Amino acid sequence: MEYFLQQLINGVTLGSIYGLIAIGYTMVYGIIGMINFAHGDVFMVGSFMALIVFLALLALGVTFMPLALLIVLILAMALTSLYGWTVERIAYRPLRGSFRLAPLISAIGMSIFLQNMVQVAQGARVKPLPPVITGGYQFGAADGFVVNVSNVQVIIVVTTIALMVAFSLIVSKTPLGRAQRACEQDRKMAALLGVDVDRTISLTFVMGAALASVAGLMYLLYYGVIDFYIGFVAGVKAFTAAVLGGIGSLPGAMLGGLLIGLIETFWSAYFTVEYKDVAAFSILAIVLIFLPSGLLGRPEVEKV
Repeated sequence: MEYFLQQLINGVTLGSIYGLIAIGYTMVYGIIGMINFAHGDVFMVGSFMALIVFLALLALGVTFMPLALLIVLILAMALTSLYGWTVERIAYRPLRGSFRLAPLISAIGMSIFLQNMVQVAQGARVKPLPPVITGGYQFGAADGFVVNVSNVQVIIVVTTIALMVAFSLIVSKTPLGRAQRACEQDRKMAALLGVDVDRTISLTFVMGAALASVAGLMYLLYYGVIDFYIGFVAGVKAFTAAVLGGIGSLPGAMLGGLLIGLIETFWSAYFTVEYKDVAAFSILAIVLIFLPSGLLGRPEVEKV
């Protein structure tokens, strides 16, 4: 039982990171109906931004960790949001009236560009970060398997829940959220009613990039190493999570992220780690056979 609880904690932690990335996919798809395949690499850029700011603060003598983490979080979100805004302006906005495949190809090109830019700027070797948050809690019998919950895991889960609640309130209660929901239903009609569609889409990319940067920081703190290729792997997993939960649904993205994290963790723990990705994608295929819109997705209605 203790071993099961340990893997459950590990799976929820990993799924929280996937869920934060998946929200960016589902927000962009909900408004413009396109998959931003550069989003995983925006997450990777966020990890490197967090690492660079962290090392700079340590070099400046800022060693009080709560203050350092807060500064890193704010600066990483701001800098990564700028990348998200740039992706929208370069890869999506000029092609918004083109055929549907053009923005997809452009986003893939932007993904390759970001990967190679970071590889050239930071090198191909992994970049380590010494543990900055230590300690945790232990549960279980002294003579049996002990369940460990690290402080990093607690921070990741609590931060994810807080951001999920905050962004859900933004979408449901604020003028920006109403504009996003209007653009999701009909961009032309929203523009006729006075909604600034370009601004709304740009802010959606910025919000998604900000969440991706938080996920990048959490990934850095949790694993302690990053490289220029983590965006592709995590991006594919997060996209799978968004589709599994229901593309276009914020709760669905988080639910899908948690499920992918749990599937990977439990499969690695009880079967074999080599086939954990096969298990995750197999579950996705099975779910989509019976629920084509995902677990919490809504069937798409064709406008005529």
